[in-house]
Amino acid sequence: MDYFKSLAQELFSTNYETPPSSIQFIDAALSCTSPHFAPSYTDPNQKRIIRRHLVSFLQDYISFKPSIDAFMHDDGTSVNLLNANGELQLSSSTPSIPLTIWLHESYPFIAPIVLMSTNTTYPIYDNHPFVDSSSGSISTFYLVNWKYPGCNLSDLVHNLVNIFSHNHPFYYSPSTNDFFHPSLASRREAIDRLSCTLHYDMTELLSKTHEEVEELSSLKEHMVRRVIVAEFSVDESENEMTELKERVKVLTDEADKLSSWLRDKDQDLSPEEYKVEDEFEAIDENSKVLLDSIAADKATEDLMYSLDKAVEQGVMPFGTYMKQVRLLAKEQYFGRAKLEKMGISLEWLH
Repeated sequence: MDYFKSLAQELFSTNYETPPSSIQFIDAALSCTSPHFAPSYTDPNQKRIIRRHLVSFLQDYISFKPSIDAFMHDDGTSVNLLNANGELQLSSSTPSIPLTIWLHESYPFIAPIVLMSTNTTYPIYDNHPFVDSSSGSISTFYLVNWKYPGCNLSDLVHNLVNIFSHNHPFYYSPSTNDFFHPSLASRREAIDRLSCTLHYDMTELLSKTHEEVEELSSLKEHMVRRVIVAEFSVDESENEMTELKERVKVLTDEADKLSSWLRDKDQDLSPEEYKVEDEFEAIDENSKVLLDSIAADKATEDLMYSLDKAVEQGVMPFGTYMKQVRLLAKEQYFGRAKLEKMGISLEWLH
């Protein structure tokens, strides 16, 4: 920003071939009284602590440089804060980690804000135990439990080096057992390792839980469909049962009527006088002839069948059988001819 460039010119020099040292920059920034550019540190003792911590840190990690910029808090408040930015090189075989360490306006009583740049060639892998992949915000046990005077910038970055050596933010690198071995790990390192292990365990547990929830959701949908089918089947069964009950009621009523009619007939006639045939009355002469012809034709068929069986079993001579069959066939022929002459279809005989 233009006003920060102006601040650099005001504090240091217009000769860019010889840039001011980091210590000169820190001293100039802390002593600045301009209402627009002065950092948000007002207490002299606070400024001395900030200077001591920054100088010690920059001596230990020479790849970092101090700066002063506007910092926007989550509540929208904008403050001018000192920060140190640079790249943390863990080893020659791993990519460097770009960091910016902002000194809170209440530093050292409130922990610094450590951010990792997300605009890099290597993206931050998801579910890192200490780095938020979307914002680049870093949260460790050291930062969460920051307490002055036991904590400072140099120890903070040293802790980050230990953490990122075993859990690099650019790729998945699960921790080794040596990192957690009691003889090789300090209490803070052991807590960091435990936090990392718990994070991965929670991530795995959440993943399994999500899979189980998906399976249960699928099972729920299947059960809902089965419930719908079952309810439909129950409704059909209930409707069928209702229809059957109505049918039973109708048949029961008909049976009652028939029983009542039979009782009346029993009272009118003695068993010797009662004939079943008398209950089937023809409405006219043709109907009477049809009934008689059907009865005679069926009787002839039954008699021929009996004769066939008698011949098969050898109880009747074949000559007698042929004589009886010719007589029966003749009678059956004349009976059917009589029906055709009366215009009655022979289909009634089948």
